[in-house]
Amino acid sequence: MDGGSRVAEVLVRHGVPFLFTLVGGHISPILVSAKRKGIRVVDVRHEVNAVFAADAVGRLTGIPGVAAVTAGPGVTNAITAIKNAQLAQSPLVLLGGATATMLRGRGSLQDIDQMALIEPHVKFAARPNRLSEVVPALERAFHEAVSGVPGPVFVELAVDLLYDESTVREWYAASTEHPNPTPMQRATSLYVKGHLAYTFGRGRAPTFHDPPAPRIPVAADRDVRKASDMLAQAERPLMVLGSQAMLRPDRVHELVTAVERLGIPVYLSGMARGLLGTNHPLQLRHKRRKALKAADVVLLAGVPADFRLDYGAHVARADVIGINLSKEDLRKNRKPEVGLLADPHTTLCQLGRMAPPPTSRQGWFDELRARDVARNDEIDGMKDEPAEPIHPIDLCQRLDTHLADQSMLVGDGGDFVATVAYTVSPRGPLTWLDPGVFGTLGVGAGFALGAKLVRPEADVWLLYGDGAAGFSMLEYDTFVRHGVPVIGVIGNDAGWTQILRDQAVILDDDVACVLADTAYHTIAEGCGAHGIRLDDPSQIDAAFAEALEVSRGGKPVLINARIGRSDFRKGSISM
Repeated sequence: MDGGSRVAEVLVRHGVPFLFTLVGGHISPILVSAKRKGIRVVDVRHEVNAVFAADAVGRLTGIPGVAAVTAGPGVTNAITAIKNAQLAQSPLVLLGGATATMLRGRGSLQDIDQMALIEPHVKFAARPNRLSEVVPALERAFHEAVSGVPGPVFVELAVDLLYDESTVREWYAASTEHPNPTPMQRATSLYVKGHLAYTFGRGRAPTFHDPPAPRIPVAADRDVRKASDMLAQAERPLMVLGSQAMLRPDRVHELVTAVERLGIPVYLSGMARGLLGTNHPLQLRHKRRKALKAADVVLLAGVPADFRLDYGAHVARADVIGINLSKEDLRKNRKPEVGLLADPHTTLCQLGRMAPPPTSRQGWFDELRARDVARNDEIDGMKDEPAEPIHPIDLCQRLDTHLADQSMLVGDGGDFVATVAYTVSPRGPLTWLDPGVFGTLGVGAGFALGAKLVRPEADVWLLYGDGAAGFSMLEYDTFVRHGVPVIGVIGNDAGWTQILRDQAVILDDDVACVLADTAYHTIAEGCGAHGIRLDDPSQIDAAFAEALEVSRGGKPVLINARIGRSDFRKGSISM
């Protein structure tokens, strides 16, 4: 088996359904072999979107998503998405092409020190030097991606390890065959032959292994009991669930049961949005800061006390129970009174089994729900403020009425997507995707691509800010070519509004914050998709209905919604 076939066999044995890529000569054997083994190869228009798509697959399935990119610029283009996956703790395998082993450091095309570049941003990185090392390196990479704190891994694959041995030897024939060799030619020939013997030695009979169980840290029962007792004795307990609690997507209903058995108010963030569906009696949505400051015990499950919790200030008065796979995140800015260095999903299930019948705590619930109601009323009232031609709150609230139970939401933007987060309700577990703590713009098309491939029966809504849309709009070409009918909605207010709102006030200048009223729907049409321009509030419902009909018929859609600017999120810039 050549190296490309070996890579494909490892992918098959690890249950990889999709391989995302942008084609390059260094990696062609991987793509061809993967296709022949039944893996769906999905080629995109920019390497970063291949990695974002793989990230989405990893989050939604628990199986590491896989992307293959060519050498040099292919790898460097992927760095932002890799860093995003690292900070979001997404299981992901990146395969990077590379120059031939014999030509490293000699100035060949696209040859750079890729390992030095990427090692700081991945859990594990490997560079096989001979064919026999390819399979072990890949198998370890998959194991590392899902063990402990999940994350991205990288395997560099030199081009001469991927092509058939006879082909590689033909490449070097001119260096090894001379009728009357000079001493230098003779020396070169010996070196090349020796290198080829090393490269392909012991590589003729690969051994493949089934994936071992990942390493999942589990908390001791006595420590879980201590946390359970603390919650049971609390008068104003509160729970915050983050993305790390969602790392077992095939067992998500166990997590729902555990949360319900605990019976305490809960805020959901990141990938945990939608865990309890809509209007669940335990779930709160607004005024989290006030709730945290009023709580006496706070359970942070897969949530570090970073900027989102004001570096621990939101929980400064409460006793904190922390559950996290990362020792650093567990203690970041606020050391918990009870710290469980363990898998949040497993630990919450343990807590649920230990929990006594929930105490009513009616007054505490009433206080929190009253804040939610008041905030919803406040948001409704803001729709009366001028924001022409379409008020963003009105657009989002009416979008919410068109979401089917199987809908998935992908957020890629600043101001507009934050408005969505306050006004649109994810319908169930694993139906919300956003970049995570890195706040990366540009994740949208890749995430939507991966999500729709994993959940073809779902309506996948790609919710773009008009600034963010510029990073990946040409992937509508990918959606069309591969028959991936996502629905895009661009909140187009012709500006980088989250920055503009404060910059214009504080610095009295809108430099670099103003965009044009671009015809994004026409760009989508040029890629073969269905475009809709929406600038009339009376046509909002008709536009959403049209988009659903076209998408369910198999064609991607983009709604270019011309929204006005409001003060809904004034003062919300994050730095």
